[in-house]
Amino acid sequence: MQKLRIAIASFGRFHLLDLARELDALRHEVRFHSYVPSERAARFGLPSRCHAGYLPLVAPLLAWNKFAPRRSGDLYTKMLFAACNRGTIARLRPCDVFIGMSGGFVEAPLYARRRYGAKIILERGSRHMLSQREILAAAPGAYVPTDYEVERELMGYELADIISVPSRQVADSFKRDPAVAAKLLVNPYGVDLDQFPQRLSNKPDGRVVLFVGNWIYRKGVDILTAAIEQMPEVRLLHVGSLGDAPFPSHPRFTHHDPVPQWRLTEFHSKAHIFVMPSREEGLALVQAQALASGLPLVCTDRTGGADLAHSAALASRIRVVPNGDVSALKQAMTEMLDRASTSSSFGPLPEADRQTLSWRAYGERYSNHLATLFGAQRGS
Repeated sequence: MQKLRIAIASFGRFHLLDLARELDALRHEVRFHSYVPSERAARFGLPSRCHAGYLPLVAPLLAWNKFAPRRSGDLYTKMLFAACNRGTIARLRPCDVFIGMSGGFVEAPLYARRRYGAKIILERGSRHMLSQREILAAAPGAYVPTDYEVERELMGYELADIISVPSRQVADSFKRDPAVAAKLLVNPYGVDLDQFPQRLSNKPDGRVVLFVGNWIYRKGVDILTAAIEQMPEVRLLHVGSLGDAPFPSHPRFTHHDPVPQWRLTEFHSKAHIFVMPSREEGLALVQAQALASGLPLVCTDRTGGADLAHSAALASRIRVVPNGDVSALKQAMTEMLDRASTSSSFGPLPEADRQTLSWRAYGERYSNHLATLFGAQRGS
């Protein structure tokens, strides 16, 4: 396909740094706009020629967020969004495509369109904002997006040429707005396979379920707790921050504070299956990481896990249950733990199947979507 000039705008790293790296490897001309320091971006494989950082502009805001309580409503968010858009605009070069995180980036993509005629692609990692807000409003104690955040999201949906989402369940949530739904492309996120080799030997005794993520109601941890409590032979290992839901004070529940991504493989080797019980989530990256490490996955229909079944071998290792259903979650975990207890059920995942989970495969799918977009543009 033709070589494209692509601007990618993010806040931190997220999956957009991985996208920038992969599109650069496919010979596109890529600039990654973010407050991620160049040294950190390089550690994740982004060439220095692609980095267009603006950390000094937002450093005071990041320090405020870290050391001072956020008691000012939308003020911090508004200031951060404004600074990131200004920083991106200041370093923007002529581009054919502007890819940015939805909600946060509105002014910068509009500038890219007016100044350079760029196509706008927004990355929406979660369900349609109105669907997300409805779900979280019904969850006890969960954070609910503010009116300001909702307004920014809806503005982005209107201005975008394409909205990239990571799973079909996210795409389904956009059916409420047919004009916006017509803009969607679905592309599941990837994983760094070098960081997550298969760990199938030296498993612990017993039956251990691993959950990685914030211990919050949005993640469905209350449902997971209820299911584990009905499985007296099962232990739960949690890795992540403690949040708005209480963590059980019981010896069968073990908590570990967050670790760098590359250390998660240590915990994969201590578990028999991986579980993701979320009420609302676009596509949890930790699911692909667990599958790449050889762990079978039990997840809800609100995690995007179903979209990781790129092959028959992967499909056999994934069980999807309705969100909020304790009985279904318990049954699926029991089935997968039973299968995991026999070495013949979950042998090594063939390398060809693992490759479909990679960031390279994700980048190639994205590049193919761009080829279709610009091919259609030339044909019109």
